[in-house]
Amino acid sequence: RTYESQLDTLSQSTQLQRDTATFSEKIASVTSAQDLVADRQLLSVALGAFGLQDDLANTYFIQKVLDEGATASDSLANKLSDDRYRQLSTAFGFGSGEILQTGNQTAMSRIVDAYFENEFEVAIGEQDDNLRIALFAQRELADLASGSESEDTKWYTLMSLPALRSMFETALGLPASFSQLDIDKQLEVFREKTTSAFGSETVDQFADPDKVGHLTDLFLARSQISELANTYSGASIALTLLQS
Repeated sequence: RTYESQLDTLSQSTQLQRDTATFSEKIASVTSAQDLVADRQLLSVALGAFGLQDDLANTYFIQKVLDEGATASDSLANKLSDDRYRQLSTAFGFGSGEILQTGNQTAMSRIVDAYFENEFEVAIGEQDDNLRIALFAQRELADLASGSESEDTKWYTLMSLPALRSMFETALGLPASFSQLDIDKQLEVFREKTTSAFGSETVDQFADPDKVGHLTDLFLARSQISELANTYSGASIALTLLQS
């Protein structure tokens, strides 16, 4: 309920203001992946926009992801299981035959907005990691659900994004060993469980805010129950839930 006001407060941070102002001022002059990774401040914003800030020191790897682009099926970004690298590469367009985006003010403004949102989610995660996952997943799920890709593509993309995958696995009551199954079997189970919980197997249905709200409620409730189970006995859990 206080998301907008808290996000606005965080966005007034002197460090964030400095980093994003520098990014907005200098990014148009960046014409190669090498230029971007050579500037730590710019790279910090670029990676942070996609939740990849932990890769800040991995400049060789990130440069390769950016240089190879996301058009060719055999590019590094398309080989990686985490779809955020493909999104990063697509956003800048450094790959061969791709359209360079660093001079596109609208596209770069979206990077800045995404950076602010991610920094907010990181700050929330320091207090409650489940809320961080929920915030990230809600944002990504809405974009994914409204896309024009096939349902199979949407599901595989969902399964490749750690936060979204975690949210669905928890909300649907799937065990930790689930990820060890064959990928096609995982997709089958995801669809079956999603149909049972939401009445449809499609990712498209989560373009509906009510469906996303239901998913979030299930995720947070199951997360809380799991945390309580690791701390209290069954009787204590029941009493705590009743009292709350």
